[in-house]
Amino acid sequence: MRILQINSARSIGGGERHLADLVTALSQRGHDVYVALAPSSPIRVELSALLERNIFSVRMRNALDISSAQKLARFIKEHEIEIVHSHLARDYPLAAFAVRKNVDARLVLTRHLERPLNNLHAFALKRVARVIAVSKSVERALRAQEIFPPYKIRHVPNGIDVEKFERAGHDFDREAYRRSLPTSARLLVGIVGELREHKGQEDFLRAAAQIALEIDSVDFLIVGEDPSPDKRYGAHLMHLIKELGLQRRVHFLGWREDVPELLHALDLFISSSRIEPFGLVMVEALACGLAVVATKTGGAQEIIEDGETGRLVPVADVEALAKAARELLEDALERKRLGENARSAARERFNLARMVTATEQIYREALDTK
Repeated sequence: MRILQINSARSIGGGERHLADLVTALSQRGHDVYVALAPSSPIRVELSALLERNIFSVRMRNALDISSAQKLARFIKEHEIEIVHSHLARDYPLAAFAVRKNVDARLVLTRHLERPLNNLHAFALKRVARVIAVSKSVERALRAQEIFPPYKIRHVPNGIDVEKFERAGHDFDREAYRRSLPTSARLLVGIVGELREHKGQEDFLRAAAQIALEIDSVDFLIVGEDPSPDKRYGAHLMHLIKELGLQRRVHFLGWREDVPELLHALDLFISSSRIEPFGLVMVEALACGLAVVATKTGGAQEIIEDGETGRLVPVADVEALAKAARELLEDALERKRLGENARSAARERFNLARMVTATEQIYREALDTK
């Protein structure tokens, strides 16, 4: 198949890592894959499997950027694209316009969020062939909004390259790696993701303060950057660290390219999100055999089996989060049991091959539509 993937993201999160893995796998399976990205997109460096000529830069400033939509339409026509796959809500209308100008192309969307689509989407997306929901909670939200007929909606959980995360642990000198970190604590607890309010880093810090009162030998690592122009949330977190007296216990590591190795170096992973439709980094933690404590978001409930592959606690309940984390930090055998179960679950339920095969099937369904 000749496939164009569209993503205008200016930063990398779980959705963008999902796109890079999907593009690489589809290319390896023999499909002719192209990608439309914003200029200077950080996703470009993740697409080494593609030839440079298969990556197309277009501004895609917003959902009403007609000039960009026209460029996409010309690209689709010139390259005889069969499937146009769009991954961000602000790109959906542009992709829909471009497909409308090319009657042989079919539009597929991936929806990563539970947030309702707006009236512009309802108007622009009447000719969508299929919509992929990355979790059951996203699927329920799509069905409740009734923009798309139910038969067009498909649930395909995100997958990861499980072997990549497992390989990172082979012959891994964990102690040497930990010595490279800005801490010498015996136990390390981490959270990974963009610094955004809904990701719950504030709750992570407040739980850390409670844990630190009872366990001296634990430090806390925050991995990720604030993608907002004013960096306000990141500044708020820095102020909160001082307020809680955690300057020597919490370490900001910024954006890291070595997340698989970092996960293998941790003793416990925490996802304290207040909203999380899926949570790709939780799956990555499972693949590394890492015990996880997560808030009971829609995505976490689909990924974590409470008491078997991790612990689930109520959203925004700092006391419950601290208690579950503290119990696991004091019980190495339980952390090991959960980690072993987690690794098996990642292999069985969230492997990349399964996701790609399901996506290929949806493309074939789309091509069969009129």
